[in-house]
Amino acid sequence: MRSQLLDRYPSVADLRNRARRQIPFFAWEYLDSGTGRDDGAERNTDSMRKVTLTPRFMRGEMTAETETELFGQKYAAPFGVAPVGLTGLMWPEAENILAKAAAKFRIPYSLSTVATQSPETIGPLADGMGWFQLYPPRDPGVRRDLLDRVKAAGFTTLLVTADVPTGSTRERQRRAGVTVPPKMTPLMIYRCMVRPEWSLATLMAGSPRFKGVAKYASGADLQNMTAFIGTGLGGTLDWKYLEELRNEWDGPIVIKGIMSAADAKDALSFGAEGIGVSNHGARQCDGTPAAIDVLPGIAEMIDGRASIIFDSGIRTGLDICRALALGADFVLCGRAFMYGVAALGQRGGEHVADMLMTDFANNMVQLGCRNVAELRETYGDKGLPVLK
Repeated sequence: MRSQLLDRYPSVADLRNRARRQIPFFAWEYLDSGTGRDDGAERNTDSMRKVTLTPRFMRGEMTAETETELFGQKYAAPFGVAPVGLTGLMWPEAENILAKAAAKFRIPYSLSTVATQSPETIGPLADGMGWFQLYPPRDPGVRRDLLDRVKAAGFTTLLVTADVPTGSTRERQRRAGVTVPPKMTPLMIYRCMVRPEWSLATLMAGSPRFKGVAKYASGADLQNMTAFIGTGLGGTLDWKYLEELRNEWDGPIVIKGIMSAADAKDALSFGAEGIGVSNHGARQCDGTPAAIDVLPGIAEMIDGRASIIFDSGIRTGLDICRALALGADFVLCGRAFMYGVAALGQRGGEHVADMLMTDFANNMVQLGCRNVAELRETYGDKGLPVLK
């Protein structure tokens, strides 16, 4: 089965093509779109492809050692699953699928505050590999309760979302009729009918709901949950808020969404264990630089004083190599994993993890790198190999 899947879908691009045919149009547009004209999303992937790494040869027999330690915990590879909101829209119980895959491959899975499964459900499935992405609650009592739940469910690392100061326009989603709750128009019903596998799986699992925040909404229906998300989360993040958060969370904190050396310097002064270099997959502002383009400058400023977690534009194992070579300590992949689940359902999470792991290890050997430490040295200041 593994060989057959790799032969049929050997890349994330292949999974993306299948996902587009597998899920309804509105779900596809939610997954695939950025914002504005999608220039930022294209910039992320285009800039990534332009990064070249100079290989070293004649280094004898080599086996890539991918194991990585981060925040005192060992992972099988220096990448994991990025958080995605409204995950169940792309495939029912997608969080469960990805958490189980992460546990099997011993890589982190990041659950969003606005995912469609609760921390209590996903934490045990992740088996110690769980990270949690926090959209900062406005109410301190809600924040403390949510953090207590997350900690009790076994999540180890907190990703604090800095790059969503307000909602974005996301024109493609608007044109596709993406609304929460959904409006069941004749067109919407037709789009579900022509995707019978998705529709049947959704009927069996139930309509997506924001189960993680359900207890804080004024009612149990999706409309009330959505209203709480709109008014109760985000828009308040500043350094004072982070100081309060630091007193309530005793694990590593990654400030996610840093795109400038100035913000990275402030995050370092705050004492964040991790700097999350990301432009949110270019889903917030269409005019931001590609995340990979700002990574080297931020890495130079950080100079090893905190761990750099990179996401935005990762589609291949080679992309993971590129990000690590340019200064990241760890990489998160969002759309890559979601394309896999949308394309293959239950098999998608493990297939993407397996595919990226294989491609990453292969490219390490192609570059002449036995381990991640050597990989970070392949790029150098001028794109020249500096391996000792």
